[in-house]
Amino acid sequence: MPAGQKGVFIRLMKKFISIAAMALATLTLAAKDIKKVVVTTTPIMYCENCENRIKNNIRFVKGVKKIETSVPDQTVTITYDADKNSEEAIIKSFEKIGYKAEKVEQEEKK
Repeated sequence: MPAGQKGVFIRLMKKFISIAAMALATLTLAAKDIKKVVVTTTPIMYCENCENRIKNNIRFVKGVKKIETSVPDQTVTITYDADKNSEEAIIKSFEKIGYKAEKVEQEEKK
């Protein structure tokens, strides 16, 4: 590579590295605090209609990203943005649809 082109190449590489570093810093600052809470409900979920009632209402709670229900395990797993809502507020939101939710303490997997 001729000497003139080598200098241009080095300057371009420095710019590229600078831009990449800034992009990485921006992504790090914009990272969200995503958390999960697992609850069980009273009355219990015993059919698809129960699951749908929970999913179709809790999904509108501020910060909720994902809802997974399990009739066999009797659990509702809610993934939410902790910057927008709290675990307690999400659990309390079940009352609006006629359910009482209680947090399930999960054992750590080894």
